[in-house]
Amino acid sequence: MDVTTVADDLVVFHDGLITTRFEGLKPGVAHTLLGTEVTTLTRPSGEFLGRFTTVNDVHFGETECGRVGDSPEGPIQRPNPGDEPYPEVMNRGAVQEMLAIDPLAVVVKGDLSQDGQPEEWAAFEACYRTAFGNRLHVVRGNHDAYQGQTGYDGDQWIELPGVVVALLDTVIPERTTGTIRAEQLDWLETLAAASDRPVIVMGHHQQWIPGGDSAHRSNDYFGLHPDASDALDEVCARQRRIVAYTAGHTHRHRVRTMERSGVPSIEIGCVKDFPGTWAEYRVYEGGITQVVHRVSTPEALAWSERCRHLYTDFGVNYEAYALGDLEDRCCTIPLR
Repeated sequence: MDVTTVADDLVVFHDGLITTRFEGLKPGVAHTLLGTEVTTLTRPSGEFLGRFTTVNDVHFGETECGRVGDSPEGPIQRPNPGDEPYPEVMNRGAVQEMLAIDPLAVVVKGDLSQDGQPEEWAAFEACYRTAFGNRLHVVRGNHDAYQGQTGYDGDQWIELPGVVVALLDTVIPERTTGTIRAEQLDWLETLAAASDRPVIVMGHHQQWIPGGDSAHRSNDYFGLHPDASDALDEVCARQRRIVAYTAGHTHRHRVRTMERSGVPSIEIGCVKDFPGTWAEYRVYEGGITQVVHRVSTPEALAWSERCRHLYTDFGVNYEAYALGDLEDRCCTIPLR
């Protein structure tokens, strides 16, 4: 049984295909629920200003889950004959749940598709644009530009009550790795310096931060190039309106801290497989809470449960890797 979500008023458990929700809880209090002690998040001070949501790595067009190149190892999960494609199942569930909380904006941080094909982007648009209209803000990921495509490119400055989302295009066309160019950093710094509210920076590729699995600088680092990662940290150190950078790409939940600025660098798991998530940001005058939700429609849970043990043949504990710690999923982003 997993404690998948903790907010200031909510705790959610998942046990296989069973979802148990406890709502209307007091914030910042230890509660004993289903024999487990769980402490709700402390609610930031001041007025509640609104909420927005984000997803990434939705991968319309993908047909095999867990495949690494041409390797037959896995386990590789595929839909059963006659089943609906799993990206459709997972994303429809995420959209349904996000609609239920009526977010001010929905930010999609890349990998809309498996290979940037028109029919894959059309399936994405039918699912998300139809539901959210002009509340939808989208940037590409590496899977959307492997053949040099330019759809969904460019940076966006999204002003919402109490917060700004600076959405960066981190893609290097035809490459898996990412970067932030000097002119993008100048754009971010100029706008952040003039901002009258906190800024959350978002992009597809996760940041390189020394330590752990990123101990050595490499031009082939799977996420943002180390030089660009350092430069982003430098901008955050100078511009105290910037309170976080949050990305996708790794299909995991993780929070690290930038070395110089001390700003959190956050990764949000994918929609398409285990645990199958979307993230909510609750904005208050005194801070912002991140609350990650597992897509819990029956069809989505049935698929994501099949994906708990992807990559086992490669010695990967995908369940622990993808889910991360509770503190990596549900946390408070302080203002600076």
